[in-house]
Amino acid sequence: MSRNKGPRDDRWYLNLMAPNTKGPKFAWLDPTSIYINGEAFHDLLDDLVTDLDGVKCDVVGGLDAMGFVLGAALATRLGVGFLPIRKAGKLCVDTDKVSFSNYSGRTQDMEMRTPAFAPGTKVLLADQWVETGGTMDGAIRLVERQGGRVVALAAVAIEENPVTDAYRARFRCVSGVVQGSRWQGECNAQVLSSFGSYRPEMVFPAIR
Repeated sequence: MSRNKGPRDDRWYLNLMAPNTKGPKFAWLDPTSIYINGEAFHDLLDDLVTDLDGVKCDVVGGLDAMGFVLGAALATRLGVGFLPIRKAGKLCVDTDKVSFSNYSGRTQDMEMRTPAFAPGTKVLLADQWVETGGTMDGAIRLVERQGGRVVALAAVAIEENPVTDAYRARFRCVSGVVQGSRWQGECNAQVLSSFGSYRPEMVFPAIR
């Protein structure tokens, strides 16, 4: 797919997101198809970094699991380190743990190494998608319990609801989906108009 830079409310790479084909226990779409396509992934990162202009962070925290992809890429672009915030039971070092309710309503535990940083460290938190905000809430609590300061949240999309409205009031929030755009309304409704024309081969990496 060729690059198609449009106005701020027309981010072409969002058309590459794949609809759910496996039923209600899975997320309603798959943004990882953006990551597969080199131009799409880099344009997403370009937009996020542009929208983070003026935000100073010391480390990017990525939420297990798909937040690792976006978070590590952003950390590389921003020239800072990357902190994995993991599902419980994965780390072999001392950890702090919190419980949270995920998008499916299930209660899970999340851990972060302790100590991970000095008090006052500025942390940018990244996840693939912020829907109900439960996973992000767990990450925010872990960072703040170690004396860190969350300076921004980044995602492919942040849906609009009372929880995410509260995040926007507290933090700089950036996403591939821009508030006020048609994409935001479609994400809130959890049905993208692009699903009708989606084909897996649209996202295939270029063969060199």
